[in-house]
Amino acid sequence: MPGFVEKPEPVEVPGLTHLHTGKVRDLYRNAAGDLVMVASDRTSVYDWVLPTEIPDKGRVLTQLSLWWFDQLSDLVPHHVLATDVPAGAPADWAGRTLVCKSLDMVPVECVARGYLTGSGLAEYRQTRTVCGLALPEGLVDGSELPAPIFTPATKAAVGDHDENVSYEEVAHQVGTEVAAQLRQTTLAVYSRARDIARERGIILADTKFEFGFDGEQLTLADEVLTPDSSRFWPADLWQPGRAQPSFDKQFVRDWLTSPAAAWDRTGEEPPPALPHEIVESTRAKYIEAYQRLTGLSWS
Repeated sequence: MPGFVEKPEPVEVPGLTHLHTGKVRDLYRNAAGDLVMVASDRTSVYDWVLPTEIPDKGRVLTQLSLWWFDQLSDLVPHHVLATDVPAGAPADWAGRTLVCKSLDMVPVECVARGYLTGSGLAEYRQTRTVCGLALPEGLVDGSELPAPIFTPATKAAVGDHDENVSYEEVAHQVGTEVAAQLRQTTLAVYSRARDIARERGIILADTKFEFGFDGEQLTLADEVLTPDSSRFWPADLWQPGRAQPSFDKQFVRDWLTSPAAAWDRTGEEPPPALPHEIVESTRAKYIEAYQRLTGLSWS
């Protein structure tokens, strides 16, 4: 069964209660009842959390999320309260830790797509729809859609696939009013981020958000608009009809499916450790995405 190749033991910190070890993040609760979210350098591919870490990945995801939260704050509030490392925590938590409001989370992955690829492309090839939404004929891998679409998914446990669902299913699950709010906010945030990325020579093909309620206020949670949660493509290399170069862990995917890895992704054996050059190439892509989007130097 997919999942962790080697599940890490949670770090014990005085005053913090460990709640969950996710694919990338470790979640704790502090004495005040706030959540403490720590982004690790773990990476997950093909439903496996790999044994090899990507140095600086957790810091990149955290710092990029913070930058995006600032860009989006007039559209939707976010869950971040502070970035201080809790007393007694390891020094390497610096730059990768968020202290966050404890929200009533909505059990839906809110996905926005502006381009056709991935699971959306697979469904389109069969039915000319994505999550039940009809799309025009003649689209190919990487085609820009006539307008961004909201294509929600169920939240899966570690080792399982998220599954695309229809808007009607979301409305049935969370109610029509909340479903409408999720769709409207998801598309508004995607459109803002798409325009910001485009100014920097990057296509935001699709992305996923998580939301929760702070009382009655819909609030943006988790990470946002990182290479782990989004497909970012260099605009100058965009060419519909083929897989696009991307700012993410594609180096890892490509190596694991190459003869060099000698790994059968459909089998029972866990994936092997990554070679140094794949780790370094992947790290460089994450840092390049951060620098190009924010205009800041990585240090």
